[in-house]
Amino acid sequence: MQQQIEFYENKLAYEMDASDLYEAFENSTTYIALDTRQSFGYEKEHIPTAIHLPHREMTAESTKHLDKSKIYVCYCDGIGCNASTKGALKMTKLGFKVKELLGGIEWWKFDGYATAGTHSSQGSLFECAC
Repeated sequence: MQQQIEFYENKLAYEMDASDLYEAFENSTTYIALDTRQSFGYEKEHIPTAIHLPHREMTAESTKHLDKSKIYVCYCDGIGCNASTKGALKMTKLGFKVKELLGGIEWWKFDGYATAGTHSSQGSLFECAC
């Protein structure tokens, strides 16, 4: 049973869902959404206030302006995309504190949160009872 407890504790240490991120934004300035997709995805729709840094462009040079005291929550399109995992791995290797957003921007929208971009959505901002 201890191994299972450790598994779930570790999972929660490195992942969060949309309601967790929204709550973090409401209660803290420590969390920053990091869109790891290509430019066309970010331009079309992204989490408001998100920083755009495609995982393929993450290097010590391209991230030197970022604050290593913050927690970067990497996200991509959702279940069928692994850009957030690739970005989270690269950011971790570069020395940043990182979490991955479960379900990406699709689950962000599914939970009713607004997006920004050329195809932005208002969102209903209902509270998840998760």
